[in-house]
Amino acid sequence: MSFILRILIIAILALGVQFYFVRRTISSIKEIFPHVNRSRVNKYKWVFLIFVNFYLVWGLFYLIYVQVTGKSALFPPPYFWFDIFVQFPFWVYVVLVFQSTLLFLVIDLIRLILIPFVKRYKENLKKVFASIRIILVLLFALYVPVRTYYDYSNVSVRIVEYNKENLPESLNGFKIVLIADVQADRYTNKSRLDKYIDKVNKTSPDLVLIAGDVITSTPDYIDLAAESLGKIKSKYGVYSCVGDHDNWAYRTDNERSRREITDALLLKNVKMIDNGKVIIDVGNAKVGITFITNTYVQRIDKNTIVTLSNHVNNEAIRIFLTHQPRQFLIDKAYKSGYDLFLAGHTHGGQLTFIFPFINLSPTLIETRYVKGDFWFGDMLAIVNRGLGMSLAPIRYNSTPEVTLIILSSK
Repeated sequence: MSFILRILIIAILALGVQFYFVRRTISSIKEIFPHVNRSRVNKYKWVFLIFVNFYLVWGLFYLIYVQVTGKSALFPPPYFWFDIFVQFPFWVYVVLVFQSTLLFLVIDLIRLILIPFVKRYKENLKKVFASIRIILVLLFALYVPVRTYYDYSNVSVRIVEYNKENLPESLNGFKIVLIADVQADRYTNKSRLDKYIDKVNKTSPDLVLIAGDVITSTPDYIDLAAESLGKIKSKYGVYSCVGDHDNWAYRTDNERSRREITDALLLKNVKMIDNGKVIIDVGNAKVGITFITNTYVQRIDKNTIVTLSNHVNNEAIRIFLTHQPRQFLIDKAYKSGYDLFLAGHTHGGQLTFIFPFINLSPTLIETRYVKGDFWFGDMLAIVNRGLGMSLAPIRYNSTPEVTLIILSSK
């Protein structure tokens, strides 16, 4: 399926969800307030919808233009006022619509189940369900902007302890920090990056590993990313694998993008390794790190991953670092006897919607390893929530994360 066709399908889906949300909300208002001026409600509705969907259509044409021509254009416009009064309200509205719609569907399902059994109370139930819908919209109209601001402004430090039998004494208490998806850009600016790096340094790490994506796009933020990551203080160094966005500083020249990012990082003593292996001596023990490049641009072939996964040294701790938490990579790491599988890419879901019994995110379409820890025998797979953002310039129920892994002996 072509990129443009996928975008059009997503647009049609978004419009359908919006239609359902607006129709349900307006009908609920009319149910609760039967004397409301309906013509005025409809007028305000259409003014609001035209404003919101103008931005959506503009964005779709931009994406198609970039895909067809290979050129970039300024979208959205790089103005503070535009972000505050147009872009952020638009994305908060999008999240509000999808979040409310998910719960509206649950309410409608319950209504369909109940009405055949309580027909005599049908009108009363309609008012009850209408009230619940309005309450949900009002609650999320408050919660969504507050939560997106919180996730933009805060960074959490998540501590994970990894126990291993016969761990050498020199590695007992060894601290590995995993970060990912720094994605320096106009939204993840110097202030946000400094706050993130400060959280890293406060953990006093022995080793820092980055699961790729140090910029979002354009070469304008390469130096900022390198300067910020160069401030990390780590006893045994800072290393990164290659991420998807590390190919997209120059959209039509992926190799140049990787080269310029790698060179800029190296000047700041941060090593980005494209399919390779590093052995670090810690006292009388060795820590082996395998860097696997598997991105949308560059897929790893079978021979390369087999060669890199062979353990030719007596490593006390074996780490498999890659950007995307793909199942076949996890399987390979597990079968090859790795202790830790480390990845990012998912942004912890970035937009994660509240839903009964499960948190829903578009990321689940790609992988079920969205965030947190997953055990495969004695191997621990960790997916970091990262810092930056893609497509949408906001996070929702996905606070940026620094993962501190502490090694200890069983």
